[in-house]
Amino acid sequence: MSLRKLVCTAAVAAFVVIAAPPAGAQQSQPDEVDALPFMPAPATQVWATRSLSAQPGQAQPQFLRLDIDQLTPRFVTSDSPSTVKITGKIVNVGDRKVFDIVLRLERGEPLEAEDDLRKALREPASAEAVQPKFTPVAGELEPGQQKDFTLEVPLRGTEPTSLEVDKPGIYPILANINGRPDFGGQARLAALSTLLPVLGVPGGETKGKVGAGAKMTVLWPIADRPRLVRLGGEGDSELIDDDLATSLSVNGRLYGLLQAYEQAISQMSTAMCLAIDPDLLRTVQAMSNGYEVRGGAEGKGQSEAELWLDRLKLAVTGRCVVALPYADADLVALNRAKLSTISTLAVTDGPKLIQDVLGVQPLPDLVWPEDGVLDQSTFDELVTPQPDRRYPGVKSLLLDPTGLADAPGTGPVGIGGKTPVTAVKIDSMVSDALQGSDSRPRTLSGVAAPVESQPVSVQNALSVLAFRAGWQGDGRNVLVAPPRRWHAPLSEMTEFLATAQKLLAGGYATQTGLEELTSATPEVTNAKVAYPPEAGAREISAIISDSVANQSAELNGLVAAMQQEDTAHASPADLADPLWLGLLRTMSGAWRGNEQGARSAAQVSQSEIDALTGMVGVTQPNSPILLGSGDSPIPITLTNKLDVRVTVRINLADTPGIRKLDLADQVLPARGERVVRVPVEVLRSGRFPVNVRLTTPEGVPLGDTVKLEVSSSAYGTITVIVTVLAGIALVLLSGRRIYKRVRARNGENGDAPSIENVTPEKSSA
Repeated sequence: MSLRKLVCTAAVAAFVVIAAPPAGAQQSQPDEVDALPFMPAPATQVWATRSLSAQPGQAQPQFLRLDIDQLTPRFVTSDSPSTVKITGKIVNVGDRKVFDIVLRLERGEPLEAEDDLRKALREPASAEAVQPKFTPVAGELEPGQQKDFTLEVPLRGTEPTSLEVDKPGIYPILANINGRPDFGGQARLAALSTLLPVLGVPGGETKGKVGAGAKMTVLWPIADRPRLVRLGGEGDSELIDDDLATSLSVNGRLYGLLQAYEQAISQMSTAMCLAIDPDLLRTVQAMSNGYEVRGGAEGKGQSEAELWLDRLKLAVTGRCVVALPYADADLVALNRAKLSTISTLAVTDGPKLIQDVLGVQPLPDLVWPEDGVLDQSTFDELVTPQPDRRYPGVKSLLLDPTGLADAPGTGPVGIGGKTPVTAVKIDSMVSDALQGSDSRPRTLSGVAAPVESQPVSVQNALSVLAFRAGWQGDGRNVLVAPPRRWHAPLSEMTEFLATAQKLLAGGYATQTGLEELTSATPEVTNAKVAYPPEAGAREISAIISDSVANQSAELNGLVAAMQQEDTAHASPADLADPLWLGLLRTMSGAWRGNEQGARSAAQVSQSEIDALTGMVGVTQPNSPILLGSGDSPIPITLTNKLDVRVTVRINLADTPGIRKLDLADQVLPARGERVVRVPVEVLRSGRFPVNVRLTTPEGVPLGDTVKLEVSSSAYGTITVIVTVLAGIALVLLSGRRIYKRVRARNGENGDAPSIENVTPEKSSA
């Protein structure tokens, strides 16, 4: 046997071991081929399948992908259709032909307890209670081919394809695709697991109400990741990219969020409350006045931003609004970095901006932190009033149950301490279901990319909501809070809100306003904040927070050196406040899990600070500076392009041959320049390169270092003194020698022999 045949035989054998059904299974009967050990990973959407579980070290073969376009109905009531219909397509994403492709919809036993439902959100519940007959979908599919399908099965009854649902419940369902690849046997090749809530069986039983209806509140987030670089006049604002133009336009994410809110608000006016990121609002407002994208390109979303902003103003008139921390800043990370000043700014600037732009007053002194959790130190900082900053302190918080201890029940609780605070609990199970694969990346069956890229649906979330209202009821509070930057199609948002409206209309739930919750008198008053370890792992990294702390110190030093020229000129706050907000964008919770994005944001904020400090500096002279004497000062021209006065300190680098003398700090006028004569002492003649740099009195560098060419042909003072002293010494020594000769000539030295009449000695040469 040739080597090629041996390899092929081995490959076929290996595939049969992995994909073939156990012995005794009838391959010719598709109804009985579902014997592979398989548990699909959790699915919180109805849009794509996931890969089968492979043994460690084994590469999982991928053959088919199941994409479901529609599941009808998503929420079953007594007046729903009596059949369940799914439409979609099957795609051959493998490297070989697949034959005899069949599909069936299976279901499991209804989930009775909350723990069972929570477990089903983490990993799919068993769906083997009812396994109807398979329906053929395609005879064969070549690699790359796809096949559209529609499958409609009875919800109840005894037909071979029926789901046999005879009572209300939350049912696990599984869309199961079987097929036979080339060189293999019949096997399950793709599957999708989700939940189907049945509040009433068409033509059968309807779930009765459980005591008082659930008190439903919906917090609808309008937020995005930070994109604003610089706020300017008309056409002068700058954004990091132009993605918002797409998001604000028809079929965009933010467009869909607003449209879903507009469609639901008439029926849920009390229950719904918008949670708006002030930074997004400021960015869209800047876009509506014309803007540029970083790099100089003209922004394309001006009209979309203007239209969206007008619609938002109209939609929120007289409605409940909550201000998120500015740029959705990570308050715990700010506290750890000891950035209390901008942490306070994060919770005080937003409500003012929302009121100015939208004309509506957000709920006062309320904070919804990232992930709904705070550590004790951050909590203490938020709730403590600061009269010197006109900060009254937070009076109410929206927290996840994992962020509280000693807080039983679902109602608002009081957190004890010097300043009493009301904590309103978010329903974590509904929120986790809505979060879906955003927090848990998933692998898709037959997709080369390892991370799920399909839009997240709300199928499991609306099932949980139905369970809360229809099966638990009991007057519990259900505060629904989708993810901050929720990525879901408009159809999914409206489906979720439509389910909420059905529960309200059926009396299973009642509308409760968020303001009613925050102003309620808590029955529990000794609750405590808790900070789960996993929340700490998601914080903005210490590298980023340290960078922001350094930038904050630099900005503080710059502000301390500024003074307002007069009422016609800008104040230091006018120049610095946009940069403080830039630091908050760097600390945005949007960068959690995105270190590269956080680093890019830190570079942007640093570049804006550098641009401000670069407006003050030393002007490079056109020619070398000539000094007429050793103590002549060096003339330096200082320029201030800022609209405030700035106090600067001139720093000369150590230069051999030149000694620096003391010079007082200089005050530069707003938008002006000044020539300052810097006193120096030249120790020798020659040409000297002198490096000059400006700083604030606190040491913040201003502008660039400028290299001056200084020439001097004169001696310095010390050189002159040394020369004069040397001359005096020479004169004295010469005078002493002359004096001694004169004395010797006059015979004043009695011991010396007379030289008269002395015959000179002859040379011995």
